[in-house]
Amino acid sequence: MVASMALVGCSSGSTTAEGEPDTSLTVGLLATPGNLDYTTTAGAAIPQALLYNVYEGLVKLDNDGTIIPLLAESWTVSDDGLVYDFLLHDGVTFSDGSPFTAESVKFSLERVKDNWTANGPAYLDPIASIEVVSDTEARIILSKPSNSWLFNMSGPVGTMFTESALADLATAPVGTGPYTVSSFKTGDSLVLAANADYWGEVPYMTDVTLRYFTDATAQTNALLSGDINLISGISQFQLVDQFKSNTDFQVLEGASTGEVTLSMNNASDAFSDVRVRQAVMYAIDRQAVMDTANSGYGLLIGSMVPPTDPWYDESLADLYPYDPDQATELLAEAGVSDLTVAFKIPNLPYAVAGAQVVKDQLAKVGITADVTVLEFPAVWLDDVFSSHDYDMSLIMHSEPRDVNAFAAPTYYAGYDSPAVMAKFAEADAADATTYVELMKEATTTMAEEAAADWLYLQPAISLADADLLGVPKNTPSLALDLSTIAR
Repeated sequence: MVASMALVGCSSGSTTAEGEPDTSLTVGLLATPGNLDYTTTAGAAIPQALLYNVYEGLVKLDNDGTIIPLLAESWTVSDDGLVYDFLLHDGVTFSDGSPFTAESVKFSLERVKDNWTANGPAYLDPIASIEVVSDTEARIILSKPSNSWLFNMSGPVGTMFTESALADLATAPVGTGPYTVSSFKTGDSLVLAANADYWGEVPYMTDVTLRYFTDATAQTNALLSGDINLISGISQFQLVDQFKSNTDFQVLEGASTGEVTLSMNNASDAFSDVRVRQAVMYAIDRQAVMDTANSGYGLLIGSMVPPTDPWYDESLADLYPYDPDQATELLAEAGVSDLTVAFKIPNLPYAVAGAQVVKDQLAKVGITADVTVLEFPAVWLDDVFSSHDYDMSLIMHSEPRDVNAFAAPTYYAGYDSPAVMAKFAEADAADATTYVELMKEATTTMAEEAAADWLYLQPAISLADADLLGVPKNTPSLALDLSTIAR
């Protein structure tokens, strides 16, 4: 917020026909929200649009991934790591005029356990109780020390709600953020307007339209023609080079938390045997997948851990080198031949392109991948994520530090390892050094057991008009924070 406000009044960017600063912004995106309720609808599309813009929590992640205060002015932690005392900003209201107080904190966080079905409600399991000390003081008591819970509070589960707006979460979000929702047309656009009564610094961009495109070519053509001003997270990287030599635009390359994942349903008949999953690992040339889907942009990772996490292990990228002969041997050892798998993928460009490479490479070791392209998000979320009606899929997981959620036996991956879940629990309650060591052990076991094939880390590359300032370069969270952008 500070960066954007420092530019207000001194920007030399675009102006309107009347000579006034142009405070409108149109952003081109691909993954469209099916609705606006991320408490019951999974995926990154809704929090990308609403988190930090319409909704806020006690804390947020800055663009470097550091936890910073938001609705909490500050906080203190007891020596035993169990009691967090938050001092809240005074005079904050929701966009419908209702007050934000410590009662809002208690209400919002307590309803996560019973009323959320998406976007990580278990992340707040360490909370034992919430006390209202005063209107501007909230005390959160944990059942055990947790290294992860405050980080998780920067995501969707940390959102503050007003009870009066719960009936219309899917269509009319009400938050404390710098923007309000003006209109929403499913599959087309989401229009945001600056919140005139915002408690903090009013953003430079007063009118923001998020336009949703069905393909990246149409998206980049819209940028070239001036119909949009920004593409946050380009998905087809062969389209990037044309902007690098064009002075009308800027190319921003940053870090992401998006692990492009070839998921294998561990609970299905096809992949319940670890040897079959390991055979798939050896059968796939991940560099070839990345070259085809991403024009070579990205990083081979080998686990569900990006380099920005302290327990990242670069050696896991070499755990399963491309070796079709080894894949064939493992399949024979498992007694599997002429295997056909239901390969259900979202209709997203990188998934469609990558799936064709995977299909061709699996065919070389005797596995037939029956590819079905599903509408994303609605159909893919229903068939694959919710109903687990699939053998294999290919999707990017964008949520930060989500490897323990992926390991849960009820998750769509179907991976079931009590030992790994126990290790995650032990890590969360440990001291800082042991935390990192145990997290590395757990994530290594998941890679060794081929819980999934984490193909590569998606880079964060955004394309923007040359006069835009403060465009977020990295994607440390699910949110596209619009409050820093100016001209």
